Amino acid sequence: MSSARSLWVWVHRYVGLAMALFLVIVGLTGSLLAFYPELQRMANPHWFVNVESSSKLSPGELAARIEATEPLIRVRRVEVQSFEGATRAWISPNTNPATGEPFELNYDYVIVDPVTGNILDRRRWAAISQTWRQIMDFIYELHYSLSLGMFGVWVLGIVALLWTFDNFVGAYLTFPNGKGRLSFWSRWKKAWLVKRGASAYRLNFDMHRAGGLWVWAMLLIFAWSSVYMNLWDTVYTWTTRSVLDFRPPWVLGVDAPEPLQEPPIGWRQAQTIASEMMAAQAKEHNFQIGRAISLSYDAWSASYIYEVQSSLDINDRPRRYGAQVDFDASTGKLNYVLLPRHQYVGNTVSNWLYALHMGNVFGLPYRIFVCVLGLIITILSVTGVYIWWKKRQARRFVQTNQRHTPNL
Repeated sequence: MSSARSLWVWVHRYVGLAMALFLVIVGLTGSLLAFYPELQRMANPHWFVNVESSSKLSPGELAARIEATEPLIRVRRVEVQSFEGATRAWISPNTNPATGEPFELNYDYVIVDPVTGNILDRRRWAAISQTWRQIMDFIYELHYSLSLGMFGVWVLGIVALLWTFDNFVGAYLTFPNGKGRLSFWSRWKKAWLVKRGASAYRLNFDMHRAGGLWVWAMLLIFAWSSVYMNLWDTVYTWTTRSVLDFRPPWVLGVDAPEPLQEPPIGWRQAQTIASEMMAAQAKEHNFQIGRAISLSYDAWSASYIYEVQSSLDINDRPRRYGAQVDFDASTGKLNYVLLPRHQYVGNTVSNWLYALHMGNVFGLPYRIFVCVLGLIITILSVTGVYIWWKKRQARRFVQTNQRHTPNL
């Protein structure tokens, strides 16, 4: 074996070992999250109100009603087309006028009736200690951040970078070593196959090598999309902007020195402005508007963000990355518009990465594939550890024999 190949074998071995536990966690949780809406509905059936879309209130009206009836809270975002299909409002505590400090709350979002605005449930995100019904949010948080907050986000972001790099190393190591009388393709063919009737070690080795090859392209997509989701405003943005026209909200938005907690434009007026602004953008950019997805307020940039389904959507399950307008909460002036595709190439590519990772395209068959892919990632990690362990045992056996063999 050449010294260069030996080096890459060493790199693949120890990078794989460093990632193994993390990839097992994200693989297993990712398999479940492929069916997040259905499992969420099973865990929380009381969240779902079956009514005609025409009967549902706008997100701005819902936000206004929630704040009017709940003086302890301030609404930050209303999702009328959230991931699981329920209507959810993300909130923060209002200021207690007696103390000047925020009220103490044990929840950070509420589920509301989309017709009346009445609160159906109060929850703290992923707090499984509150109730077992938080299980899917907990799994989502475990998948995204190991339930360790921003520290976990960064850890999994670094793992995603290593995973992206190791995809190329692993593919290289499947190439036939040296030269032979047969063609490259003939010699490489065996790397794609699992030998029948082989030993446990050979079976695990073939599953590891062939399994990685057969889904290599999707592994690379999921690895790099994980970089996007965990290191979105650093590594991913720097890399993408170096080769493509990429203009995400965190690049276009400008934060103020201090957050504006109570904007001059309220929720109902914001909804009116947002609807008119989106209609104008639809006419200018030639797309059709569907149902509203969300309306949110960002105190740091003092702006409202309105998202809707549209004929430009990539995702077939609405939650994020619909057509979006961002406008000033004091003047109502448009800050920017972002469309799912046909606007900026970098945004289109990123939206596809998100949709593929989340199983939001190609319907049920692709979601089943995503579920299976999570299991394959787990198998690749486990077989990789098994191969290392068996080789380590073999090396120790050889070293032990050498120590006990007398010099003649």
